[in-house]
Amino acid sequence: MVMQIPVARPAIGQDEISAVTDVLESGKLAAGERVLEFERNFADYCGTTHAVAVNNGTAALHVALLAADVGYGDEVIVPAFSFIATATAVSMTGAKPVFVDVNEQTFGIDPVHVEDRITPKTKAVIGVHLFGQPFDVRGIQQICESHTLTLIEDAAQAHGASYNGEKTGGFGHFGCFSFYATKNMTTGEGGMVTTSEKAFAERLRLLINHGQSEKYLHTRLGYNYRMTDMAAAIGLVQLKKLEKFNMRRRKNAEYFDTHLKVKGLLLPVVAPGMHHVYHQYVIRLTDEFPMKRADFMEYLKVKGIGTAVHYPLPIHHQPVYARANEPDSCPVSTGLASSVMSIPVHPLLDQKELAYICDTINRVI
Repeated sequence: MVMQIPVARPAIGQDEISAVTDVLESGKLAAGERVLEFERNFADYCGTTHAVAVNNGTAALHVALLAADVGYGDEVIVPAFSFIATATAVSMTGAKPVFVDVNEQTFGIDPVHVEDRITPKTKAVIGVHLFGQPFDVRGIQQICESHTLTLIEDAAQAHGASYNGEKTGGFGHFGCFSFYATKNMTTGEGGMVTTSEKAFAERLRLLINHGQSEKYLHTRLGYNYRMTDMAAAIGLVQLKKLEKFNMRRRKNAEYFDTHLKVKGLLLPVVAPGMHHVYHQYVIRLTDEFPMKRADFMEYLKVKGIGTAVHYPLPIHHQPVYARANEPDSCPVSTGLASSVMSIPVHPLLDQKELAYICDTINRVI
């Protein structure tokens, strides 16, 4: 019988089920004490003063931008190789996303290209800790500091990752996390914004709750982006398990690093000072690889191994943003989109499955 190994699988157990049951039995389902506790614990984990829970990662990016006063007429620099929410959150404010290329080895936003795209309209830079590896934080920080720009970390895929010993979420003015089902920790759907600025935290709380400064007194335009106590209850349990989950992901990645041996297959590159938490284990296929990507993915599918492409189209080529007949402004991102693919690395993989994945891939030689 062929193994069936999904590319991602949520690690949910009886602890999470019991936590949700407790909330349901309490009758207090909306944002309440569980959310406040989750916010405190998550801020402590990231090393920030504040954390504000929201209902998804896109909402986290949106309210962070609004709290930074990004709006119509502004520009925000974003990497072209990321999930589209990094850019659409900017568009949701009325501002314009300005796309820059990424580092070909680590996939993070490349400081070399950021400086060239800054204009008098530039208000912020969003750096993405893609696939679980931090971007070049210091390089982007220096640019933001010299141009007085807001730095927002898109840490949706990097819970627990660190740069020079410090965890993601505390480097920028805001850190934005997602707790979608396949993330390193989950609440089903959910998100969090971290910050160490009290004024920013206060703005965020207004923005996620209809702009209410007190009940039925609305002092600014806001949204219903609140997290429920049910989601927070799951998050509290998952946060306690996060280090164990990440350690398992890293051990799985180390196994792949030492056992995958195919010409033309490039394994993930971890830059110095980075603690990668492998939200995805992303490989690249060069011209020397014996199969085309689509054929290779079909081969693995037949063998029961799930795969995915993150992401098959760079954001600047998406129909919502593409401009006809323009030269490709981000060729590295375009090249990565045509050559990367993800294989399973989630913490529920066992040794037999790891060996099967490597053996199956190595047999394409």
